Amino acid sequence: MHKIVMLHGINHNLFGQREHAHYGSVTLADIDHSLQDLGRELGAEVACFQTNSEAEICERIHRAFEERTDAVLINAGAWTHYSYGIRDALAVLNVPVVEIHMSNIHAREAFRHQSVFASVVTGQICGFGAESYTLGLRAALSAIAARRAGEQA
Repeated sequence: MHKIVMLHGINHNLFGQREHAHYGSVTLADIDHSLQDLGRELGAEVACFQTNSEAEICERIHRAFEERTDAVLINAGAWTHYSYGIRDALAVLNVPVVEIHMSNIHAREAFRHQSVFASVVTGQICGFGAESYTLGLRAALSAIAARRAGEQA
């Protein structure tokens, strides 16, 4: 069974209560349950973590590295656009990392168009609402399979 860590960033504990035009009415618990259900279906254990502390998210990334997690999914929220600390923590990982956003960050305010994580993540999925998360999980599992196939070749 693959071990996947889902990292939720700042203000995500308020999903379902804030900016419905961008994030809909889905709650963080709804997202976590759908990821964990799909994970079980696809042979992955998904551990979900949310914090409003940049230091705590970096610590959780370090723990994912130490635990030899198979992949990391991250929606860091606003930190995506300026946190070089989180970017550097992600750079330590040697597993697939998928950046996720519910809204299309490229169609929003100009400051959201830039991801400081882009150079260290495997890929980015945005604009599909809560489905961005399940797409991200599928992408991570596909990347794990591709890496393993490459190692065996």
